[in-house]
Amino acid sequence: MMRAMEEMDQENIFDGLSSVVEGCRLPVKMRKGDEWPLAEIISIKDVNGVTYYYVHYVDYNKRLDEWVTEARLDTRKIQYPRKDGQSNAGTGVNTPIKKLGSGTTTIPAVPVPAASSRPSSPVGPPELVNGNAFLAAALNKKMNRKRKAPPPVHTVPNHAEPAPEVPVQVVRTTKSTSLTIPDVPIAAEGDLSEPPSSDRRLTGSMVAHNDDIVTRMKNVEMIELGYHRIRPWYFSPYPQELIHFPCIYICEFCLKYRKSRKCLERHLAKCNVRHPPGNEIYRKQSISFFEIDGRKNKVYAQNLCLLAKLFLDHKTLCYDTDPFLFYVMTVFDDRGFHIVGYFSKEKVSTEDYNVACILTMPPYQRKGYGKLLIEFSYELSKFEGKTGSPEKPLSDLGLLSYRSYWSQTILEILVNLKPVDENERPQITIMEICELTSIKKEDVISTLQNLNLINYYKGQFIISLSKETIDNHMQAMSKRKIRIDSKCLHWTPKDWSKRSK
Repeated sequence: MMRAMEEMDQENIFDGLSSVVEGCRLPVKMRKGDEWPLAEIISIKDVNGVTYYYVHYVDYNKRLDEWVTEARLDTRKIQYPRKDGQSNAGTGVNTPIKKLGSGTTTIPAVPVPAASSRPSSPVGPPELVNGNAFLAAALNKKMNRKRKAPPPVHTVPNHAEPAPEVPVQVVRTTKSTSLTIPDVPIAAEGDLSEPPSSDRRLTGSMVAHNDDIVTRMKNVEMIELGYHRIRPWYFSPYPQELIHFPCIYICEFCLKYRKSRKCLERHLAKCNVRHPPGNEIYRKQSISFFEIDGRKNKVYAQNLCLLAKLFLDHKTLCYDTDPFLFYVMTVFDDRGFHIVGYFSKEKVSTEDYNVACILTMPPYQRKGYGKLLIEFSYELSKFEGKTGSPEKPLSDLGLLSYRSYWSQTILEILVNLKPVDENERPQITIMEICELTSIKKEDVISTLQNLNLINYYKGQFIISLSKETIDNHMQAMSKRKIRIDSKCLHWTPKDWSKRSK
């Protein structure tokens, strides 16, 4: 009986295949596991009599999009596209990933030649009250009292300019550490990943993502880079004649691309490059950073952007690399300097962005290199004597990395804060945190809110550090085995604004 029902279900599934068109939504079996999430049909093609469907799993990251056969479609719960031509709401294109494999394999190397009123002080046992609502009320009060220029365009949403800084007072107890902060208006936390669409701009030789039918579909099946074969996550505009090959072979030193392994071997016989172009400005043990001028090394910069676009969805590529600097992180062995990741940076940024695009290559992810890239970008900002912030939108993984870095960096300062005199509480201001870390004020404030550390107590705003928070922080810091050593950075900031004139 059960077998008969299964056969009937299977017949029903295949009977509905003729009605599947682009834009339909239906359950699709994922490559890994036994899940059948709802997916949208993006494109349909026939190859040697076999029909393939390109699907996007709704509420999953686009890096899981793939071509599937009819055997993985369940047409019993099909949803047809609306007749008005508009797509159903909630595509989930930019939602966080739920499950993801590494997507990389190791192969032999090629031979190298909200607001509320302010409450009264608590009565009875001391109790901490979450201060975000009161901070929002303070913001509204200040904005109604004194309105000057409109807020900056490229800032974290809803964050206004704070009032003049007052020293933070620190209260240490056996159960928690409380830091009193000045009466600074802080709005509710904004979404760091998506600024208003009108604010999007050129970013690190890439621009805001244009979600059309072509760029929604992966066009490269596999790349080979050094020891690794990597399955790309997103679309990248490699030459049309290359994308039909099962794999694109990329020189890991100059980043030039070839259509076959034989072509790559012939290229390596002639290529005498063993490191990125530009100046090596940092080296400690096996880790180095190279600074590359997008104008002087245009071909390398463009090839780097093509490679990075395979793993960055929120940007599309443009070839004007002149206004940008690229900082490539490498690891060194007897074969040369192998690319681990990079970030790009505008030579002149009116909004004090210290990163435009940032990427850790998939084989090196989850090893601490992402935080090292972020830490290096802020080390450059310290040398420049500025505070900086990454340009938005951030990818889902980039947003997680930045929030983790901001949290650990700010907590490291608060935990180690010492009083000036024995009988006094330790004091610090938000601006002093910014000066010590080079993290922009809006990011410091949003991080404190995201950690839920801002509270209201006896008429003052305080930062409360519980023993659990401190213990979790110490445990996280113990896992960061690699850190940037400022003594190993040999770099002098340049005034690009004068050079451009």
